[in-house]
Amino acid sequence: MDAAVVASKKTFIRVVEVWVPGNDRSMLEFSAGLYGSARRFGAASRRMCFGLGEGLPGQAWLEGRPIVLQRFAGANFRRTEAAHAEGLTCGIALPVFAGDFLTAVLVIFCGDDEDHAGAIELWSNDPAASKDMTLDDGYYGTTADAFEFISRRTAFREGYGLPGLAWQSRLPVFQEDLGKGERFLRADSAIKVGINRGFVLPCATRGPSTFVLAFLSAIATPIVRRFETWLPAADGACLTLAGGFCEITGTVRAGAASDSIERGQGTLGRAAFTGVPMVGESATSEPGLVGRAASAAGLAAMVAIPVLHDGRLRAVVAWYF
Repeated sequence: MDAAVVASKKTFIRVVEVWVPGNDRSMLEFSAGLYGSARRFGAASRRMCFGLGEGLPGQAWLEGRPIVLQRFAGANFRRTEAAHAEGLTCGIALPVFAGDFLTAVLVIFCGDDEDHAGAIELWSNDPAASKDMTLDDGYYGTTADAFEFISRRTAFREGYGLPGLAWQSRLPVFQEDLGKGERFLRADSAIKVGINRGFVLPCATRGPSTFVLAFLSAIATPIVRRFETWLPAADGACLTLAGGFCEITGTVRAGAASDSIERGQGTLGRAAFTGVPMVGESATSEPGLVGRAASAAGLAAMVAIPVLHDGRLRAVVAWYF
C-alpha cells in the first residue's frame, strides 16, 4: 500500500503512556508518553501522579490486572474533559509485573469515529472456576456491534484460537489475515465489520488468573502502523526479530542473528534490560535494523513493551506510529 495513503489513516491507538512507581513506591509517576496530535492531553498528563487505586493507572496497580475503560464519564478517571477534547474514547491500563513486583503501568488510549472500526479485547481464565478463557471486557469502536455480540458468547480452551494460543505459549501471537487459516475462530464475523488482522499479547499479572489482550485491526483503522515481536537469546544478551507486520511494507520476516539488538541498546534493549515499557520518540534514530526499517517505512516513533512470565523476559513487542 502507498505510504502516503497509510500515513493519512488514523491508527486505532492514539496515545501511549508509561507510569512507574516513584522512589518510595507510594505513587505512580509519569515516565514517558507518545501523544501525537493530543498535545494538550499530554501536557496535562505529564503533571500528574496516581496513588494506589487512583485513576486508571492506579486502578490497574491496585487490582493487579489489566483494566479496560470503555467510557470515561462516571468512571474512576481524572482526565475526562481533556480526553474527550482530543477525541479519545477508550482507555486500557496494562500493569507490568516481574513476579509480584510492579515495574510499570502502560496506559493506551484509543479513538474512533463513525467510519473507523477495530477492537481491543481482554480475555481471562480463572483456573479455580473454569478450563476456558472467556471475554472479561472489550472495546469495539463504533461499527463492530455484531462482532462484540459473538465475542461475548465465545470461549477458548488453552491452545485454541488466538487468545488460547497466547495463553498456552506465553508469547505474542499474530495472524496477518484473519480470513485465512483456522487459528481465528470468529473469522466470518470479523470480516463482515472489516477486521482483518489480529495480535494477542499475554499479560503478566498478580494472582492465579491468566489474562491476554487481543488487538484486532480494521482495514480502515490499523491498530498501529507496524508491530514486531523480538525474542531474547538463551543467555539473555540480545534480542532477535521473530517477525511482525507493517501496514506500509507488508509482512516483516524474521531477522538474521547479525541484526540482533543487544540488551540495553536502544528502545528495545532498554525495555528488555529494565522490564519497563520504553518510548522512542525518533524511530529512525534507533540502532541497526530498527532504525533502517523505520526509515524505509517513514515511521516516526515507537513503543517497546516487555512480555514477562514468572519474572522472566519472554519477548519484547515493538509498536510503531
